[in-house]
Amino acid sequence: MTRADPELSRLVELEALRQLKARYFRHLDTKEWEAYGEVFTEDAEMDVRDDVGGGDAGRIQGRAAIVAGVSTSLANARSVHHGHMAELELLSDTEARGIWAMEDYVEWDTPGERAGFRGYGHYHETYRKEGGRWRIASMRLTRLRRDPLGD
Repeated sequence: MTRADPELSRLVELEALRQLKARYFRHLDTKEWEAYGEVFTEDAEMDVRDDVGGGDAGRIQGRAAIVAGVSTSLANARSVHHGHMAELELLSDTEARGIWAMEDYVEWDTPGERAGFRGYGHYHETYRKEGGRWRIASMRLTRLRRDPLGD
């Protein structure tokens, strides 16, 4: 029996985290809410206070609440989310953290007007491996800029 190369194992785990985030963005923008929920741990925390102006309304606890909150806020919107330049760190065999530069475009279906924004910022995340699968355990969105859409 040969021992697995530790550097190769590390690279495989980092790629699994990148794939997780890719699924997060794809399921979010395609509104595949059941699959979107699967990227989170059951007890996941989401903090988007920076995006919604502060207050506890921007803190969401639990997978079901995250899916309900996000799906409701994007129910009448088209969105495009991109994540770039991942800074990922494996903390143990089952824990990791990362920061992703992000850009998003959100446009609400509002008759007679163009409403929405293009935004830029970072996702600060922790990950937990459960049953051999990485999931997002916590997520905090920080905004650098948010430009309203207009004609």
